Amino acid sequence: SQGSDDDWDDDWDDSSTVADEPGALGSSYPDYEAAGGGASGRYRLSTRSEPSLGSRGAGHPPGHPHPPGGGGAAKSSATVSRNLNRFSTFVKSGGEAFVLGEASGFVKDGDKLCVVLGPRGPEWQENPYPFQCSIEDPTKQTKFKGMKSYIAYKLVPSHTGQQVHRRYKHFDWLYGRLAEKFPVISVPHLPEKQATGRFEEDFISKRRKGLAWWMDHMCSHPVLAQCDAFQHFLTCPSTDEKTWKQGKRKAEKDEMVGANFFLTISVPTGPGASLDLQEVESQVDGFKAFTKKMDESALQLNHTANEFARKQVTGFKKEYQKVGYSFKCLSQAFDLDQQAFSAGLNQAIAFTAEAYDAIGDLFADQPRQDLNAVMDLLALYQGHLANFPDIIHVQKGK
Repeated sequence: SQGSDDDWDDDWDDSSTVADEPGALGSSYPDYEAAGGGASGRYRLSTRSEPSLGSRGAGHPPGHPHPPGGGGAAKSSATVSRNLNRFSTFVKSGGEAFVLGEASGFVKDGDKLCVVLGPRGPEWQENPYPFQCSIEDPTKQTKFKGMKSYIAYKLVPSHTGQQVHRRYKHFDWLYGRLAEKFPVISVPHLPEKQATGRFEEDFISKRRKGLAWWMDHMCSHPVLAQCDAFQHFLTCPSTDEKTWKQGKRKAEKDEMVGANFFLTISVPTGPGASLDLQEVESQVDGFKAFTKKMDESALQLNHTANEFARKQVTGFKKEYQKVGYSFKCLSQAFDLDQQAFSAGLNQAIAFTAEAYDAIGDLFADQPRQDLNAVMDLLALYQGHLANFPDIIHVQKGK
C-alpha cells in the first residue's frame, strides 16, 4: 500500500482525506459574489433550439453579442452539422453541444466569467482580490497505526493566513476537477508521480518546488484562482472532514461543466467589441505554430539541461577528483622527503589536491543553483504546451 499513496484508495472519502492536525485550522473564502447574487440573482438560461446559429439570438445570455448575420436568411443557411468523430476534443469539451444550442442550465452571478477588452485584445477580467499561497514544511505522517505513510504539505494562503495541510492526492483531485471544468483554459500539469523513493529527501524537495511553481501559476490566474473547488482546496480546515467531503462532492456535481461551461462566459459588447473572423483565425494559426515550435524547443532544452546537469553531478566531479587524487599521491610521495626546504612545496601540492576536490564539489552542486530551477519551470511550461492543441481545437471548432 505504501506505493499507492499518490493514487486513489478506499479511504479517499474517509477520515484520511486530510492530514490529521491538532486544532481547528482554516477559514472560509469571503463571498465575493456581486450584489443581488444567490437565490435572487439566479436566472435560467436556455439555448435549446434548432441547430442553427441564427436561431440562437433569443437564447443568448446577457452580455453575449448576437452572432453576425443573425436573421431570417441565417436561419436557412447558417446551419451547423454534428461532428461524426464522437471522440473529438470539440465534442468531449461540450463545444459542439453549445454551438448546436443543446446547453441548458442555471447561471448565477458568482459563476459568470467575464471577458474584457485589454490592451492586447480580449482577456479574462482580473481577480479583484489577488492572493498568494506558500507551500512549506513537507512532513512524513502515518495512518492506520503506522501501517501507511504519506507526505503532507503545509499551505498558507495569504487571503486567509490560516494554514491547511494537503497530500499529493488532494492536488491530483483538484487538477482533475479543474481540467474537466475549464476546457478552454490551460490548467498546468502537476509534478509527475513516482512509485518508489517517494520518501527520499531529494524527491520530496523537488516535488515541493514543483507544487510551488504550480501554485504560483494557479493563484495568479484570474479564473482558476476564483474557482470554488480551488478555494475549497485552499481554505477547508484540515480537521473538518465533514466540510471537506461536502465541498468535494459539490465540486464533483458542478453543473457548469461541458457545454454549460460556455454559458458562464460573458463577453464585451458595444463599439470595438466585435472581432474579425479572419484576423482571429490568423492569430489562432500563428499561436498554434508558435506553441508547436516552443514545445519542440522546450523539450530539447530540457533534455540538454538534464544531460548537462548529470555530467556536472557525476562526470565533471569525478574528473576533477581524479586530478585531485593524482596531486594528493604526488604530495604523499614528497612527504617521504623530510628535507626542511621541501615543506613549503609539499604543502602547496597538498593544497592543490584539495582545491581540485573542492572544484569537483562545486560542479556537482551547481545544478541546484541554476539548472534545476530552469528545468522545474520548463516542466510547468511543457504541461501548458501539451494542453494547447486540444484548446486550439475547441477554439477552431467554435
